Amino acid sequence: MTRHHPKRPFPPYAFVPGLHPHPNRDPKGHSYGQEEHEPEYISSDAWRDNEDYLYGVDLYNHGFFWESHEAWEGLWLKCESVDETQRQLLQALIQLSAATLKILMKQPTGFKKLTKIGTKRLLTIAKDIDGRYMGLDLKAHAEAFLQFAASEPQSPDQFPKIELQLN
Repeated sequence: MTRHHPKRPFPPYAFVPGLHPHPNRDPKGHSYGQEEHEPEYISSDAWRDNEDYLYGVDLYNHGFFWESHEAWEGLWLKCESVDETQRQLLQALIQLSAATLKILMKQPTGFKKLTKIGTKRLLTIAKDIDGRYMGLDLKAHAEAFLQFAASEPQSPDQFPKIELQLN
């Protein structure tokens, strides 16, 4: 999978609640004691320059589901009352990342619930957007995720990657 922001390294492990030390709260966590990164709001038109968005995509595509959720959450907070469409996209991506994490946590009900909410949010945005938004074909990604969910996955091995069209 192509890295969109290769300058930022991946953490040494992908955190799964109950299996690994909490990244921020546990002294053994991969981000313990590190200064928290404060993202800045960048308009959806300039998404190619949004390093936090792109890093979240990289994290997600490489199986760092909790970490991608965290990367996007800071951006999601910055969008409040500024850019509702971008906020909705980020929330959908956060929900689908959390859904995929639920597979690893052996929580099929949580997986189904978050899949339903996240894909519905993507499809709602797609009704108003012709084609792609922030590089992502919303309808295609939602449909791929629904197909993945319908397979009742026992592992996230075949989860649909976020494919951004950069041009």
